[in-house]
Amino acid sequence: MSRISFTQATLPARKRIALVAHDHCKSFLLDWCERQRERLRQHQLLATGTTGLLLGQRLELPVESMISGPLGGDQQIGARIAEQRVDMLVFFWDPFEPQPHDPDIKALLRVAAVWNIPVACNESSADYLLSSSLMEREHSYRIPDYQTYLAGRR
Repeated sequence: MSRISFTQATLPARKRIALVAHDHCKSFLLDWCERQRERLRQHQLLATGTTGLLLGQRLELPVESMISGPLGGDQQIGARIAEQRVDMLVFFWDPFEPQPHDPDIKALLRVAAVWNIPVACNESSADYLLSSSLMEREHSYRIPDYQTYLAGRR
């Protein structure tokens, strides 16, 4: 088994922010996004199905919607993270309710950790991320060096 090496990448000043919320947490995410509307409008937003629809209506901002999380939307967001097309994940998940798509949720959080993107799982952590001085500027960070990985597998 080959060891993963790393390289540097740059998060852009205009972040691509994925917004995800379990059913019991959607109202918390909607309220948080409304409070943070002016900051969020400076970035590109995407979300899983119902969450994206509700956010677009409430914020009157463009939100690219994937399909519903349980139908594969979590995996769509995860794929975008692996493709370096998502820079930050705000995922208000429900710690009190088991989810039928728990393996997808675990995979989404894992891929976010692998690709070293900022993740917020509740209002407090999301407030901290959005208020960071790094939000409005480019930021260099470490990611897996996939090309070196491929070269070692030959």
